[in-house]
Amino acid sequence: MEQNKKLPPPPIARLIFMSRWLQLPLYLGLIVAQGVYVYHFLIELWHLVTGATNHTLDEAGIMLVVLGLIDVVMISNLLIMVIVGGYETFVSRMHLENHPDQPEWLDHVNASVLKVKLAMAIIGISSIHLLKTFINAEQYDEKTIIAQASIHVIFLLSAVAIAYCDKLLNESAAPKKH
Repeated sequence: MEQNKKLPPPPIARLIFMSRWLQLPLYLGLIVAQGVYVYHFLIELWHLVTGATNHTLDEAGIMLVVLGLIDVVMISNLLIMVIVGGYETFVSRMHLENHPDQPEWLDHVNASVLKVKLAMAIIGISSIHLLKTFINAEQYDEKTIIAQASIHVIFLLSAVAIAYCDKLLNESAAPKKH
């Protein structure tokens, strides 16, 4: 009898492995959310164009609408990273090798890279919100501005901590050179 013959995994192992497909409805839901953001973007873009052409938006108003559009795009980019990266990392390979439209980051995506990219995207989104608050500072009380700035700093520190932990993990996993 051949000793290298592999036995099929036990039923519980197959069930656990197949349970990754339970994430599929979550990713499909995020695709629907992406569609909602596209709709929202188009509505805001229409408001920008009509407000600029009929002069109902001043320079600050235009800047706020444009920042809102950038915010929607950044959230949309975050959704794409989660949908594509999460599916590829946790559910199944997409087999996009040599596809001309394959995002370059997908070649080396894993849970660790995804966490760092998500943290950076959240910082970008937080920066846009903070800038919008500073532009409209007269509409906010001091406590709100301090709270938003503090939350942004916490996001920054969290991203640094995630990146540092990732660096430590990669260094410990890398083979030692003598």
